[in-house]
Amino acid sequence: MRDLLFWIDRRRWLFGALLAGALILLLPRPSDLSVEGQRTLAIAVAVAVLFVTEPIPLPAVALLIAVMQVVLGVTGPARVASTFMSDSVFFIMGSLMIGVAIVKQNLDKRFAYYLLRATGSDVRRISAGLLGVSALLASVVGEHTVAAIMLPVCVTLIRLTREQEQAQLPRLTALLLLSIAYGCALAALGTPSGGARNAVMIDYWRRLYGTEVSYAEWVAHAYPLVLLLIPVAVWTLRRSFPTEVTDLQRTLVSLRRLVREEGRWDAADLITVGVFALTLLAWVTVSGTIGLGIVALAGASLYLVLGLVQWEDYNAGVNWGVILLYASALSLGIAMQGTGAAEWLGSVLLASLPSGALGLPVAILAVIGLVTILFTAVMSSGPAVAVLGPVLLNVAFLSGVGVVAAGFVVAISSAFAFLTPTGTPAARIIYASGYLRQHDFRRPGLALTLVSLALMLVLAFAYWPLLGPRGSP
Repeated sequence: MRDLLFWIDRRRWLFGALLAGALILLLPRPSDLSVEGQRTLAIAVAVAVLFVTEPIPLPAVALLIAVMQVVLGVTGPARVASTFMSDSVFFIMGSLMIGVAIVKQNLDKRFAYYLLRATGSDVRRISAGLLGVSALLASVVGEHTVAAIMLPVCVTLIRLTREQEQAQLPRLTALLLLSIAYGCALAALGTPSGGARNAVMIDYWRRLYGTEVSYAEWVAHAYPLVLLLIPVAVWTLRRSFPTEVTDLQRTLVSLRRLVREEGRWDAADLITVGVFALTLLAWVTVSGTIGLGIVALAGASLYLVLGLVQWEDYNAGVNWGVILLYASALSLGIAMQGTGAAEWLGSVLLASLPSGALGLPVAILAVIGLVTILFTAVMSSGPAVAVLGPVLLNVAFLSGVGVVAAGFVVAISSAFAFLTPTGTPAARIIYASGYLRQHDFRRPGLALTLVSLALMLVLAFAYWPLLGPRGSP
């Protein structure tokens, strides 16, 4: 009996999540919400509680998403299976495999050594360097790619430092890994190529309102916010994770020794870099035609064909549970869109505003930003923008708020999902390393989310109108 009570106590949030979902099912169904929509909302509420509290492993939550969709009659098993796989899932899978191949050739040690040579051994400068480099690269090639590149570099630093200190160093680990995740997420909002959600919003503007927003216009509106938030993120992470060690000089010495022991670059090293460069070039040039995921899988397959990595390396080095988690979040987002649950919920949230607030553009944009952040935390950034985009743009149009400004708020806010490991692609990849726990995201995430939202609203009313009438709220 004691063991049973202990197990129940450890799983209390699991029962709480199931109870929350059951309550949604038992509530009277609104006339403008379908039966399937109500059931999907019940699943979303239960999953949100499980994501935040993590009473069971997150891959188990992913499996439950599939099971609950079928058991509750939201959709059939074949449809669920099809929504669990997409080009985005292929991209996550292939990117993690490529990261394993880079580690297999020990190139991560060389990259880490070059980074430490540039930043020095001070932990604060290393963290700022990781965040800044990740942000710079993610502005060009997308946060998925940069997170996959930087993860093995950071893991090498962590492993070597743990060996030197003979300790787990959880705060140092969180500081370095979240520097990559936050740098990628922030920079992804700065350019259309930074994330797929940006391209989705540009398409909505064109299709729904006949408004064309160019690459340069996007950069002019969004990139100043990136530059403002980078130092804010650096400071927030430092305050959240006072590290166990402040200087990695011994790690730098170890890296130098390891790099020297490996000798000059050999043929395998050069081929590994060449395959990655070819994959990166294909991402930039042909991914729009054949998909980011297919390119990633092609690069991962090429490493296997050339004998640079074995399947056993992929099997051991890739966190397959996190891939499943991302696939399930995307599946839930598709279900919310298909059943009308997302549109109904967004309309209800916005209609709940006081009548006086409906005439205030700042209130409308603040609600749009908050709704996007909440949905992104559960559904991930891409599906959140895809589902909420038309609804929130229509609300802005009916309220007299500029649709361009509202669209920027939706797309930019989707990068502010700092509270969970499922909100942004970079966070999911970093979480796949297995070095972080759920609460590592919550500690700095709340403060950074609130500051980011506030700065975005300040720019929307003080800076965007200077760029022309289209960007005015």
